[in-house]
Amino acid sequence: MKEKEIMKQAAEEKGEQVTKEQEKQFLVPLSVYLSTGIHIGMKHRVKDMEKYIYKIRQDKLAVFDIPKIDYKLRMAAKLLARYDPQDILAVSRKKNGHKPVVKFAEIIGAKASYGRFMPGTLTNPKYEKYIEPKVVILTDPFADKQAFEEAIKSNITIIGMCDTFNQTKYLDLVIPMNNKGRKSVALAYMLLAREYLKLRGVIQGDAEFTYSLQDFEMPVSPRMRK
Repeated sequence: MKEKEIMKQAAEEKGEQVTKEQEKQFLVPLSVYLSTGIHIGMKHRVKDMEKYIYKIRQDKLAVFDIPKIDYKLRMAAKLLARYDPQDILAVSRKKNGHKPVVKFAEIIGAKASYGRFMPGTLTNPKYEKYIEPKVVILTDPFADKQAFEEAIKSNITIIGMCDTFNQTKYLDLVIPMNNKGRKSVALAYMLLAREYLKLRGVIQGDAEFTYSLQDFEMPVSPRMRK
């Protein structure tokens, strides 16, 4: 579905789903959530994610409950804020998450892993790139299966960005969202970085966060432009 069509559909759902009071409390204006498509799920749905779904559209795509997305992003930031930055690892095998995890890690001082996750990274102390984070963020628990399994074995706290098809067993915190979109993944990591810095007292408010959504977005490939 083209972006303009998604925006049109989202605008129609705005009045149904979000109250004015809820919108005032959001981390970003509702229009930003809508423009990134962070609330657009998939046709494939699993029982674990049903409680986060607001409605099913005529085209069979699920629509996430935007207030729940916002709430879970807040909870994830609060959970992350309990840890020092060097104890946090952001992971993304999916290409659209490569730049977001790197930028997130760069800004708060955490670690990032993108592309193939090398076996033993979290479980084999003899591996030269072995690390011991205390919390891991998975951009997609399904695509990031290797990191997921190793985090479970190592008893590491796990935050998962989950679309409608993701199972949530073993996740300590679920962020319901479109985890495949270039803009939606960028927005999630941008908000986590900003809120983490605020909660840790590094910055005092949103105005001191000098990064934009574009700073987190994976560039559009030449193939996608055609």
